[in-house]
Amino acid sequence: MSQRPPAPPSLQELRKEIDAIDEAMHRLLMQRGDIIDRLIQVKQTQEVGSAFRPAREASMMREIVQRHRGILPLDTVESIWRVIISTFTYVQAPFSVHADISVSEPAMRDSARFHFGFTVPYVAHFSAQAAVEAVAKSKGDLALVSATSSRTPWWLSLEEKGAPKIIARMPFVERADHPAALPVFAISRVPDSALVTEVETFSVRVSGWNAEVARALSPLAEIVAVPDTAFDGAALLVSVTSATSIDKIRAALIEAGASVRSTALVGSHATRYTVPPTGPKS
Repeated sequence: MSQRPPAPPSLQELRKEIDAIDEAMHRLLMQRGDIIDRLIQVKQTQEVGSAFRPAREASMMREIVQRHRGILPLDTVESIWRVIISTFTYVQAPFSVHADISVSEPAMRDSARFHFGFTVPYVAHFSAQAAVEAVAKSKGDLALVSATSSRTPWWLSLEEKGAPKIIARMPFVERADHPAALPVFAISRVPDSALVTEVETFSVRVSGWNAEVARALSPLAEIVAVPDTAFDGAALLVSVTSATSIDKIRAALIEAGASVRSTALVGSHATRYTVPPTGPKS
């Protein structure tokens, strides 16, 4: 006589398991808070400056994407992790997020809330330049500006030594249906040891800028361009990956007929992690 298969667990039993997991997650968060509290005490004697760690965050985000599986959307995991990191960073060293809402106020607010939650103060500005200037005057704030378009060359103020720099490009996990899909640069002051330099961003000023020159550069790098009528040229923000170099960009500009007036490194960020719309494989 064959044995009957075991009865499936009851709803009450499954809910008890969920309750136990919820309690464990809460206890782990509190335990993380205790460690952060100890970390703050150590930093007071061993380290000064911003609490942002772009290189560490990029590494941790890659690990999360690679190990994720199951029915829970990756977007949810990404947002929960981002809010945890941002909130504990805020606890270590309070900061505000200054957002340029000139491109799209709803999209920029979605990006700020997705990546930084509601604990970190959100300050709206009507231009990228205003957001960057607010960060420059602050002790450790962060600015969010569009990574794909601009009305003004706000990055020129990042050229000076000691000025804030581009430290990240978000969203880090890139997908067509991302709930916070607006491409943004994060700008702040971060110790060199904490930076990730997989993609370097340069401010490039050129004369002789035109559509033909733009087409010559498009296969080599991502570019944001603002016309500069005073010099019959443009101010460019150029994102250079390891596949090319700023020297190649300069050579391509000259070959296309433009003159390079100046170049300056204004930041760096991690290579984006691209996943299909349905997320990583289970």
